[in-house]
Amino acid sequence: MKRIYLDNAATTPLSDEARAAMQPYGAELFGNADSRHSFGRDAAAALASARARIAGCIGAAPEEIYFTSGGTESDNWALKGAAFAKGRGRVIVSAVEHPAVYESARQLERLGYPLSVLPVDGEGFVRPQSLADSVGEDVVLVSVMTANNETGSIQPVRELADIAHSCGALFHTDAVQAAGSIPLDVKALGCDMLSLSAHKFGGPKGFGALYVKEGVRLETLHSGGEQERGRRGGTSDVAGACGTAAALEAAVARMREESARVRALKESFVRRVREGIPGVCVHGTLDAERTLPGIVNLGFDGVTGEEILFSLDLAGVAASNGSACSAGSTAPSRTLLAMGLSPAEAKGAVRFSFGRGNTEDDAEEASAALKSIVERLRAR
Repeated sequence: MKRIYLDNAATTPLSDEARAAMQPYGAELFGNADSRHSFGRDAAAALASARARIAGCIGAAPEEIYFTSGGTESDNWALKGAAFAKGRGRVIVSAVEHPAVYESARQLERLGYPLSVLPVDGEGFVRPQSLADSVGEDVVLVSVMTANNETGSIQPVRELADIAHSCGALFHTDAVQAAGSIPLDVKALGCDMLSLSAHKFGGPKGFGALYVKEGVRLETLHSGGEQERGRRGGTSDVAGACGTAAALEAAVARMREESARVRALKESFVRRVREGIPGVCVHGTLDAERTLPGIVNLGFDGVTGEEILFSLDLAGVAASNGSACSAGSTAPSRTLLAMGLSPAEAKGAVRFSFGRGNTEDDAEEASAALKSIVERLRAR
C-alpha cells in the first residue's frame, strides 16, 4: 500500500543536505568544541560556521544566535529568561500560541507575572488594535507567533512588535512553523527574540536556535558550563548545528519555487475535497498572502476528526488534528476554540500539511480516500 505523508507541519523528513552535513561529525570529526586541542578546534570551527550560516538566513549577526534543543526550549528560554531579567511585570501572548509559549506564560503567571491573552478573529489573526488596547507601562514582554501551526495563519508581526516597543516591552515571536516556508528577517520583523526548530525545515530533531537581539538580556535557564557564551550550558551538538545550517540554507535557497509548488498542491487538494464532499469548512484562510503555503485545516459536518484520522491512517494517509505536541490530549483545539468554533466543530477538524516530498498524485489520491471515508462515516 502506498503511504502518503500530509503531516509536514508536525515534522519534515531529514533533507539530503542536512544528512550529508551531519555525517562527518558522527565519526571522524567527533571532538568536543570546547576542548583545547586540534579535535576540539575542528569542532569549534564547524560550530562557528553553522552559527554564522543560520544567522545569515534570518538577517542576524552570528553572536545573536544561541543553540538549543529545539523550539520548545527556545520558547521557554525566551519567555522565562526575558521575564526574569526584566523583573515583575505583565506578559502578553495570543490565544493561539503553541503550548511551548502558552504554558510558559501560564507558568510565569503562577510565579506572579500578570498575564493577558490576546483574542483572535475568526480566521485566527491577532488584530494589532487589540494589542494596542492591552499594552501599558507594566508590560515587560509580548509574544505572538509568526505563523500558526494548526491553521497556517501568518500574523502581522512587525505591527505587533512596534506596538510592544512603544511601551518599552520586549517582543518575541515563535517562528518555528514559518521557517523555511516564508522569508524571515529579524530586522524587518522588528523582534527582540525569535525561535527556530530544525526538524520543521528538513533539519534534525532535537536541535533549535534562539535569536536574541544584541543588548537584550536573558536569565540563564540551563546552568552549567560556559557554552553559548555562558548563557546556556551543555556540550555543543556540532552535528546538529551543521545539519540545521545546511537544511535552513537549502530551504531558503529553494523557498520561492518550492513554496509556490507546495501551495499549488494544497489548493488542488482543497478544490478536490470541496468538489467531492459537501459540508466542508476551511478553518482559517486560503489567502496566499496571509497563510503558509502547505497548511490547511478542514472541518467536516457530522464526523469527528479522530474518526477521519483513524480511517485515513488505515488507508495510508498521514494527517493530524493539530499540534503534535498536544497529541495526547482529547480536549478540542485551543486555537480553534479561540477562533470561535464550538467544541464539537473543533473536534471535527483535520489538519493537512504538504511539503517538499508531496506530489500532485498525493493530492489526488488523498482527496479520493478522504471522500470515501467521509461518505462511509456519514452513512452509519
